[in-house]
Amino acid sequence: MVLDEVAFTDARVQRLVAEVQAHYVAIYGGPDESPVDPLQFSAPRGLFVLGVVGDEPVAMGGWRWRRELDDRFEGHRVAEVKRMYVATSARGRGFARRVLARLESTAGAAGVQRLVLETGTMQPDAIALYESSGYERVVPFGHYATSPYVRCFGKRVGRAELS
Repeated sequence: MVLDEVAFTDARVQRLVAEVQAHYVAIYGGPDESPVDPLQFSAPRGLFVLGVVGDEPVAMGGWRWRRELDDRFEGHRVAEVKRMYVATSARGRGFARRVLARLESTAGAAGVQRLVLETGTMQPDAIALYESSGYERVVPFGHYATSPYVRCFGKRVGRAELS
């Protein structure tokens, strides 16, 4: 798999977004309705990665700065991981772990100190990935903070002290 940094509006990304939204409808009864501005995934305040095998897009994920969460998470510079997804046909090959590692390294290099993310109880594979990658449960935040299905995680990825 080749990882490319692309715009969130890239047609291949949008094809995978449609797939993940259909998946959410199947497991939760509706799509993810959290607000997403495509410009939030543009440098220097964010990044979006697309994993491609041959000509086929198979994995994706991005991060976006969430300054409003800094105080909530020990004063760290916080970014949120969003739209992590691996196509059903490509699962079990380590692609999600590679996308996540790229997001962590690029966010840390951009000055992010903590990554946070939302997932849900109906996604045990995602929860297992995050926990095995060093993410720990954090107080719920975001669009689904009050949902009984939400699980939020965080991980330090950059220097802990503020400059």
